[in-house]
Amino acid sequence: FWLKPLATETSEKLSCAAMAVGKNKRLTKGGKKGGKKKQGDPFMKKEWYDIKAPTMFSTRQCGKTLVTRTSGTKIASEALKGRVLELNLADLNNDEDQSYKKIKLCIEEIQGRNCLTDFHGMELTRDKQCALIRKGQTLIEAHADAKTTDGFVVRLFVISFTKRRADQVKSNCYARSAQIRKIRKKMVEIMTKEAGTVQLRGLVKKLIPEVIGKEIEKQTQ
Repeated sequence: FWLKPLATETSEKLSCAAMAVGKNKRLTKGGKKGGKKKQGDPFMKKEWYDIKAPTMFSTRQCGKTLVTRTSGTKIASEALKGRVLELNLADLNNDEDQSYKKIKLCIEEIQGRNCLTDFHGMELTRDKQCALIRKGQTLIEAHADAKTTDGFVVRLFVISFTKRRADQVKSNCYARSAQIRKIRKKMVEIMTKEAGTVQLRGLVKKLIPEVIGKEIEKQTQ
């Protein structure tokens, strides 16, 4: 082995550092040229559009939505088309008793500053679903795909529960597996029949007052 003098090693390191600084001129200057551009408020580039609900609801003017202004190849109306909005049925029909239902509307067309929408979906709120489920009863779920007369394919979901008879002494009311299968089959039949004989708007009018639900309850007694 061999020993290298300490003074020589230090001097070599210093000369290397000086060379590095000398070659790379950016090390001596304060960062990139120009620096970062100051960003403006993004909302200055936005504009408001009015949302028009379908004619099946009592309130047509149901809200507003934001979109970035047209610039270059990015057109504002194209960005709005296909946007799905979620609203409460109580606001659309001015009825507080229907507040447990949520309606989804899809923007189909733009006319000036108005967004024309069509029905996209309906579901129950989380608190309503939790309030329905109790112990001592059987929960039966079913779903079916149906085609309306105007060519829309819809997927319907039904949730149902067994209930105690008026003169029942027993605290629970569970259904047997054979009964559950029969009830589910009947539910699918009713859903397919009710949805297949009307247009989409007619189906929505059936869903809001729970016509299909009442028919299922009547036929599965």
